[in-house]
Amino acid sequence: MVAVENSKIIIQQLTFFYRDFRALDGLSLEICPHEIFGFMGPAKSGKTTLLRVLNRMSDLIAGARVEGKVWLDGEDILQPDYDVVNLRRRMGLVLSVPVPLPRTIFENLALAPRLFGKRKRGELEELVEQSLVAAQLWDEVKDRLHESALKLSGGQQQRLCLARTLAMQPEVILLDEPTSGLDPISTAKIEQTLSDLKKDYTIILVSNNTQQIARVTERVAFLLMGELVELGNTAQVFTVPQDKRTEDYISGRFG
Repeated sequence: MVAVENSKIIIQQLTFFYRDFRALDGLSLEICPHEIFGFMGPAKSGKTTLLRVLNRMSDLIAGARVEGKVWLDGEDILQPDYDVVNLRRRMGLVLSVPVPLPRTIFENLALAPRLFGKRKRGELEELVEQSLVAAQLWDEVKDRLHESALKLSGGQQQRLCLARTLAMQPEVILLDEPTSGLDPISTAKIEQTLSDLKKDYTIILVSNNTQQIARVTERVAFLLMGELVELGNTAQVFTVPQDKRTEDYISGRFG
């Protein structure tokens, strides 16, 4: 155990290799409860890799190797005997491309909770409604719960996948480019949803869209080739960056 104090997640000297390629290089930072924390940086900067490490999806990558520590509420989640299934429930991952199950909208949300022991119909119905309301999708689908989720629009499918994560009642939501490919209206709905969810969850947002990072997050880290270049309050990083590489990225000179 490690002292938590005001931190939900503590990352210490985290290094990750895809065989011989170093994707993360000695990353150290802390993430507070109930904040929206952003990671920005160009492609191959290690952002998505970090999310995979945080919920141990990286375990499934052949030849991968991780060094360092990651504590969630004081527990080292990288220990070999850590309960990975429970970890992925506590830290839900929403991918950039929505992948609804080829089932009804209701079953997309009820399937996993049912596998974890929630069997009563009334309990599942309440959970499905709460999750869809939280994802700002309930009003659009409440009369279509038994239709195929594949009939939803792209923006609706992304919010469905977010609702599916919320149905597992996580503590941390990991978002990997959740609005890539979405239209401005759908993007705005996702961003508003994140702001509303902050009171109940810790949210980690990965995005290549610097404007979105500036709009949504409270603190931000800039990663470049696996290195943590800059970390701080979002407004400060965007207005008075301490590293020229950060300024160049924000201004669009590269990335």
